[in-house]
Amino acid sequence: MTKKQLAYEVIERLKTEYPDAGCTLDYDQAWKLLVSVRLAAQCTDARVNQVVPGLYEKFPTISALADADESDIDKYPSIEALADADVYDIEKIVRPCGLSKSKARDISGCMRMLHTVYNNKVPDTLEELLKLPGVGRKSANLIMGDVFGKPAIVTDTHCIRLCNRIGLVKDEKEPKKVEMALWKIVPPEEGSDLCHRFVIHGREVCSARTKPHCDGCCLNDICKKNGVKQ
Repeated sequence: MTKKQLAYEVIERLKTEYPDAGCTLDYDQAWKLLVSVRLAAQCTDARVNQVVPGLYEKFPTISALADADESDIDKYPSIEALADADVYDIEKIVRPCGLSKSKARDISGCMRMLHTVYNNKVPDTLEELLKLPGVGRKSANLIMGDVFGKPAIVTDTHCIRLCNRIGLVKDEKEPKKVEMALWKIVPPEEGSDLCHRFVIHGREVCSARTKPHCDGCCLNDICKKNGVKQ
């Protein structure tokens, strides 16, 4: 089985196992996903989802409230409001996510750049996204795939671990190199969903913190970790 054939088989099996896989960060606008994915570094998505509502309630868009009832203030968070916010005020709210100083600084800088350079719009190219403070390839690819529906491969820790265990890459831990290797064997339209499925499979079955549950794994008979020759 070639690596490309292996990739196709992995895609189909995980698609069957996790048909509804998607991003586990809550968001309803592209810029909110940028905020959440920055907070998610070394933090669980569940905790980020608990923290961000308080951040958005603290910094609503005043102009959006012109025709709104005062009780609806928490419904109008904005890029502009966060761009104008004091970094320390952001830091206090996001502290439960860890690394609060750097995360608050990046969120502030990112929102300012979106406001002043991109007219409050999130750019839809990888090159432009990578110019934003705190946005690396993983975050940029997540935005490209989930928000804009463009080909994307998000090489987070689950993706890297599973790709090495399964045999899609060999002894490669650098995210960009794993991403480039996957581009050669994964159909562009499948990349984003595959990475979401890697996350779920990595949490539920092919765990990093405990012994992998190989007996119940849908990839058991094609996985390099189990001694399958490829």
